[in-house]
Formats: sequence, structure tokens, C-alpha cells
Amino acid sequence: MWPPRVCWRPVSLSSDLFARVSPYLAHRPGSAQATRAHAVLLRLTGGRIGGRALGSDILVLRTVGRRTGQPRDAPLLYIRHGESFVIVASNAASARTPAWWLNLQEHPDADALVDGHDHPVRARAATAEEVAELWPRLVAQYRGYTRYKSIATRELPVVILDPSEVGQR
Repeated sequence: MWPPRVCWRPVSLSSDLFARVSPYLAHRPGSAQATRAHAVLLRLTGGRIGGRALGSDILVLRTVGRRTGQPRDAPLLYIRHGESFVIVASNAASARTPAWWLNLQEHPDADALVDGHDHPVRARAATAEEVAELWPRLVAQYRGYTRYKSIATRELPVVILDPSEVGQR
């Protein structure tokens, strides 16, 4: 059959490009403001605008600041695992552990805004067996995790957000 069918994967290409560029942008001036603006946009629109990036769904994780006690929002790529949500504390392979993961280690109860609904969750680090099961799915969702893992100078924790009755209110 002519012309031959070409299957372009623009999401994969943009994902690969982002994985290469994002470690250099992670802590540049303006990156924190852009992240906060993205979280506000997701909250205001219930995820209808900005709820997908790089071919992946995004949740907004609301934690309690470990030093301030104030609510902190972080937009993150996620996958579902049963009733739970799974995220990676990659911080674009930065040597810095993401603040949201440090906050969760201090206060594991949080809220995850998914599809316009807040879900009370309790965070925990995935076990080695869970990581072995979940990592291929996470990489299938965002191929950049493979690059992050290869250049990171720290472990990239896989975090499971289990349903909870409490949450962060």
C-alpha cells in the first residue's frame, strides 16, 4: 500500500525531549512559580485544563508543609494501582528530594485531586516487590523515568497513595 503508513509518536518524542531538558530546568528561576500556577489551574478547572501532559494524567497532591504547617500543592504524573495512585519522587533526577515527599514523610495524610475530585490518601514508600511490579508501568506511562534513573545521584522513591478516611483538610 502506498504511501506507507507511518506511525509518529509525538507524545513519546516530546516526552523524551522533556526528559532530557527537565533536569536542567528543575530549579531555575520561575520553575516553582510555573508549578504553583499549574496546580492552581488544575484546581480551578477540576483538571479539565492542564490535566494531561506528555500523554499522562496529572493529579494535584496537597500535603502539609513540614516546616510551615501550610498546605502545599504539587502537580504530578501518576498511574492507578487498584484503588491507589502511584507517583515517583523524581524531581527531574535532581539531587534534591522533592519537598512534597519530605512533607509526606513527616505528615503522610494528604489529598489527591484526580478528575476534579479530592481523594483523601495516606502515602507510603513502595516495597521492593511493589517497585519491581510498578516500575515497568511507570516507564510505559512516562519514558523519561528511565533517563532520570540513569542520571540520578539518589534513589527515586516510588510512592503509593492509598485511600484513607483522613486526608489533609
